[in-house]
Amino acid sequence: MADASASRNDQPALTCLVADDHPAILDAISRFLGSGTEIDVVGLAADGAEAFAKIEALRPDVALIDVAMPQLNGVEIARRLLEDGVETGVILYSGHGERALVLEALDAGARGFVLKGGPLSDLPRAVRIVAGGGTFVDAELAGILTRAEPPTQLRNLTQREREVLRLLAHGMRNDEVAQRLSISPLTVGTHVKHVMEKLQADTRTEAVAKALRQSLIL
Repeated sequence: MADASASRNDQPALTCLVADDHPAILDAISRFLGSGTEIDVVGLAADGAEAFAKIEALRPDVALIDVAMPQLNGVEIARRLLEDGVETGVILYSGHGERALVLEALDAGARGFVLKGGPLSDLPRAVRIVAGGGTFVDAELAGILTRAEPPTQLRNLTQREREVLRLLAHGMRNDEVAQRLSISPLTVGTHVKHVMEKLQADTRTEAVAKALRQSLIL
């Protein structure tokens, strides 16, 4: 596991828990994330119940969880953490990318979905984006999400609101969005509020998930 004190620029490493019921996969992913990625793997879990308990206890920045876990599956874990108000960002990963599963995961509160067949190099990026408050969906799933419901709500978004939403999806904070768009953080906050109202979303993450479903920010 990576040593947080060894992170560049003296910044603390991001903390991550990895859960998978296949020992070889669990070992490979945890070793990769903990090797020179500035991510500190603070916990491992071999089943859903263990994963949920460790996330509740350790409160890592991100939890990377296999969807098909025994005792408690990844979607159920994401939903329970959301209900409990745990701020850990959940990334689910699976060997299957059916549209219904991806949408169910996002609706349950997961902020990321990656495919097991994808390159391992995608994982650190996904962890960093989700830890920063963004949403990461494997690029291979773009076509699946494009077949979403007609974007009736999104037609009401202004161009600026769409730009803000895209940057939020890439993990930017309000001040970073403000700097990128040359507007004030207060104005960004106003745009975020309007987006949430128009999409009937209770959180920024839910707003991003709805936008992903309607193919706005892929």
